[in-house]
Amino acid sequence: MEWFSSPDYWWSRLVLQRALAAVYLVGFLVAANQFRALLGERGLLPVPRFLARTPFRRSPSIFHLHYSDRFFAAVAWGGVVLSAAVVAGAADAVPLWASMLIWAVLWALYLSIVNVGQIWYAFGWESLLLEAGFLAVFLGNAGTAPPVLVLWLMRWLVFRVEFGAGLIKLRGDRCWRDLTCLYYHHETQPMPGPLSWFFHHLPRPLHRVETAANHVAQLVAPLVLLTPQPAASVAAGVIIATQLWLVLSGNFAWLNWLTIVLALAAVDGSRAAALLGLPAAPAQSAAPLWFQVAVLAATGLVAVLSYWPVRNLLSRHQLMNSSFNTLHLVNTYGAFGSIVRLRHEVVIEGTDEARPTAETVWREYAFKGKPGDPRRLPRQFAPYHLRLDWLMWFAGISPSYARPWLRPLVARLLENDPATLRLLRSNPFPAAPPALVRARLYRYRFTDWQELRRTGAWWHREPVGELLPPVRSAR
Repeated sequence: MEWFSSPDYWWSRLVLQRALAAVYLVGFLVAANQFRALLGERGLLPVPRFLARTPFRRSPSIFHLHYSDRFFAAVAWGGVVLSAAVVAGAADAVPLWASMLIWAVLWALYLSIVNVGQIWYAFGWESLLLEAGFLAVFLGNAGTAPPVLVLWLMRWLVFRVEFGAGLIKLRGDRCWRDLTCLYYHHETQPMPGPLSWFFHHLPRPLHRVETAANHVAQLVAPLVLLTPQPAASVAAGVIIATQLWLVLSGNFAWLNWLTIVLALAAVDGSRAAALLGLPAAPAQSAAPLWFQVAVLAATGLVAVLSYWPVRNLLSRHQLMNSSFNTLHLVNTYGAFGSIVRLRHEVVIEGTDEARPTAETVWREYAFKGKPGDPRRLPRQFAPYHLRLDWLMWFAGISPSYARPWLRPLVARLLENDPATLRLLRSNPFPAAPPALVRARLYRYRFTDWQELRRTGAWWHREPVGELLPPVRSAR
């Protein structure tokens, strides 16, 4: 079947697969570094407790067969090693069937983590990585020309990511329609980056241009992405440029980077190679019959499962970032249908005084990414994902977000739990645990240029109230 393959996309597939493996590597590294405090046997939301109340059919995962912190660590670090091997070219150095097996193992391992990750893994980019990872199983390797159908499925995935995000904005907050959302968003986004302060202080007319350009990138470019070349490559370029702008303006884990990677499926590799002076594609054999059958079966599965995302896109009650099956295949995406106007931050403090008074000195726990010390410039962490920092942003919006895990977090701080403290930037009680810990709510806003020069502070904050009264250790 000559129509089955497209050798011209050899370079596009090469870069896409290696970059996708790099995103997998980051995802597994995040899991390895953070799971013990968040999900471990003594974690804030322990996996064993989740498994005890959740059947396999609702959360397919190898951890239903066995769970221990040591086994979880082995899965996470195994994923890191396997992802690194693919980045180095291992999947292109083995037969086609072995390459598919490597990608399938990566997908199964990460699915097992996501399906027991609970609220810590309830982000759209988890499903996006799993859906992209599933499609990569059928993308072939260096010995076989890229299958056209899978390249189109990748385009279909990017279309849903971008068009879904565009529609949810138009149907959501009015500020997207009157082009004023970016008056607030750079300041109130979940985890600002080092340039967010500067983006926030751009002239307001430029903010309106930013918003209008976002609509073009999410509502027009995705439609062009589904057209023939060279228009599809131009649309992919628009999407990539927009995502790089978002990378500069904030920290959204690997969402932006993965969208960039997937957009490469629409880039004409032969034209890009000629433009960049890259060597021509090597000789590639025809796809074996069993591989053609597998690709056709995967395409049919995606076509059937696309019914639910398409119905969601057409619905007036569109959902954001939802999976319609426990395997996270063919999901619906979208973000920031509504924009927060005021930033409220949860600040956790402790004291070594057993009986606090009005003169008690409370010392603040410093987080790695979320705003805390007003004089500290926000850092760049993406594509690395600081899960606790992100959930603290949701807690500032509504205390109900933090109800399952905030008190357990405070309890771990009262013990100076090493795994929990590794999630923080600093511990104000290194010698002995605090006697009391509390959580307070502050209103944060970016300072202006005059305030920055006068005080050296990037943020101005004012106390709003108490989120959690002082808690002492149960011991």
